[in-house]
Amino acid sequence: MKPVLVLLPRRDYDPTEVAVPWQRLADAGWPVQFATPDGESAPADEIMVSGRGLDPWARVALLKRLVLAGRLLRANRAARDAYQALARSREFRTPLAWDALAVESFSALVIPGGHRARGMREYLESPVLQRLVARFFEADRPVAAICHGVLLAARSISPSTQRSVLHGRRTTALTWKLERSAWQLARLTRYWDPDYYRTYPDGDAPAGFMSVEAEVTRALERPADFVDVPPGHAHYARKTSGLARDTASDSTPAWVVVDGNYVSARWPGDANTFAARLIDLLEAHAQAAGGYDVLIEPGSRK
Repeated sequence: MKPVLVLLPRRDYDPTEVAVPWQRLADAGWPVQFATPDGESAPADEIMVSGRGLDPWARVALLKRLVLAGRLLRANRAARDAYQALARSREFRTPLAWDALAVESFSALVIPGGHRARGMREYLESPVLQRLVARFFEADRPVAAICHGVLLAARSISPSTQRSVLHGRRTTALTWKLERSAWQLARLTRYWDPDYYRTYPDGDAPAGFMSVEAEVTRALERPADFVDVPPGHAHYARKTSGLARDTASDSTPAWVVVDGNYVSARWPGDANTFAARLIDLLEAHAQAAGGYDVLIEPGSRK
């Protein structure tokens, strides 16, 4: 069984979008291989892990451990626990380097996101990763991208069409509504760093022009190929409020789009369902190929 490749920046990725898919894949018996710029282990955005730094008093030494707004915006308890388990794992501590990756060595590709420009821009703008992502699409291997990870896919150009690999596909990604809500809140609470949630501020462009949704949409064949929750959906409020997150047993808050071998999702609140849809694709590929050579049951390694 070939491992699933998970791309990571040097630092500052979203902990939920990495740890929850890793946990779900491991529970389903799929090995995971991580890759970072230099083959060194990479920490998540510590603000999303602890919530510290998202309250207006966060720079006051005696008050910085008091977390209020941070409780709303950070990873939830299940995701934080998953991240702590991930950080102890052998595969997390022994990643490959970006330039040592070959598509044929992996069953699938996972492209997680994160919003903190400090660490994420190198990842999103990497020609090495953009070429790698394009090769996965060309090989028709399963690719799963979530949040800002979809932006990396949108920037990856197919050598056969000279267009984005997402041109002609349907996708979702971090919506402007979700990005704007977090940005507006953090502009008040993290006032010394008002663009913490905007990886690419708009500058002189109209509001939202440099949002994830807007850039991804510009890479698509048609604007309608960016698929968001339709207003009449039975769980519309739960899926779009930014307050509810899915779990392993409750997918009603999630919004995940599957187009062939490509899976996309919007934000950390979709991570469990996102991982489940990827596992569905992996299982379908394994069955089509005649099953597994060896299946190691979770927890069976000594």
